[in-house]
Amino acid sequence: MNRAIRPADTDLTADTTDTTDTAVWNSDDERWEAVTRRDPLADGAFFYGVKTTGVFCRPSCPSRQPRRENIAFFADADAARAAGFRDCKRCQPGGLPRELEIVNRACAALDADPQQRLTLAQLSDVVHVSPFHLQRLFKRVVGVSPRQYQAAQRGAALRDALQSGSDVTRATLDAGFGSPSRMYDSASAELGMAPSVYRRKGAGLTVRYASAPTSLGFVLVAATDKGICKLGFGDDAAFLVDELHSEFANADVIEDAKRLAPFIAQIDAYLHGTRQDFDLPLDIAATAFRQRVWDALRRIPYGETRSYTDIAEAVGAPRAVRAVASACATNPVALAIPCHRVVQKGGALAGYRWGLPRKAALLDNEAQYARHVSPDEPRREPTALAQNITTKLDHAA
Repeated sequence: MNRAIRPADTDLTADTTDTTDTAVWNSDDERWEAVTRRDPLADGAFFYGVKTTGVFCRPSCPSRQPRRENIAFFADADAARAAGFRDCKRCQPGGLPRELEIVNRACAALDADPQQRLTLAQLSDVVHVSPFHLQRLFKRVVGVSPRQYQAAQRGAALRDALQSGSDVTRATLDAGFGSPSRMYDSASAELGMAPSVYRRKGAGLTVRYASAPTSLGFVLVAATDKGICKLGFGDDAAFLVDELHSEFANADVIEDAKRLAPFIAQIDAYLHGTRQDFDLPLDIAATAFRQRVWDALRRIPYGETRSYTDIAEAVGAPRAVRAVASACATNPVALAIPCHRVVQKGGALAGYRWGLPRKAALLDNEAQYARHVSPDEPRREPTALAQNITTKLDHAA
């Protein structure tokens, strides 16, 4: 008889069912029970405010417990503050001192050897907390799960090996992928192209780019003759350009603000609420699964959100919630593939490649402008550059 696999036994690299925090305490009765037990595992999953004192606390707060009728529950600390409650001085719900120490130790264990494949149980033994608590805490502090963090470390090791001139097979083994098939299943989307092309650092390609200031910081758009290969945000335009040059070190990288101006204009119009979709032909590599995820993201209507579970079900893989999160985290083209519209089941924001504040701002913008757009608004015609690239793609086909 086969033994059921517990979450603690699973490999951090395996796709498992969704284990978001809100799934455990999804009713006020369950939250109240956690408060009466002063359950430390509930810390971060929700907060409670005490109406008689005007303060809000973690579920494990050692302060005298209030009566049930005086309790109000909140998904996060900001929601509690918005309702007029102030931070408890005893449990300090707005800070993460001990939690940060735990997560730092976990990250150090994962950083020590990117090739190792720690299970969640093994990692929790290192930091001396339960596997469930570590999973929830790690995601809350870092923005991704330990599995996703470890996958990112292997991806970084793969990039470094390829950039140093190692052949694909050697780089695959050195990065800890175990086999070329496993590497090709996940690495293409992280690299943005086939590993063999990445190793050549774009040799033979012409990549044109432009950057501009926006309400979300600087945006950089880069394109090959086939379409947009990179679209990202940052606080420093020079850093974005340096990152592009490093990624495409052997390509002919050319600043071409005039040619990419129509695309920059689309981004500006979107951020100002006068445009809801993009006419951006893309030139990005992806596994078949990640392509299905990205296609599903592009079908999320403007002004709406979906959970990771929703997307997993939409692509026909309801158990692959973490793989969906990984596909969102490795999206190379912000906005064009709207990964910012994916949130946790309870509505809380999860990690975002270009920073949670930008994700929150994008969702706020969409929610605001979606109410003021006429359903009779005519469809915009493609820009001249988009038509030119699309024509080239048609000819290539």
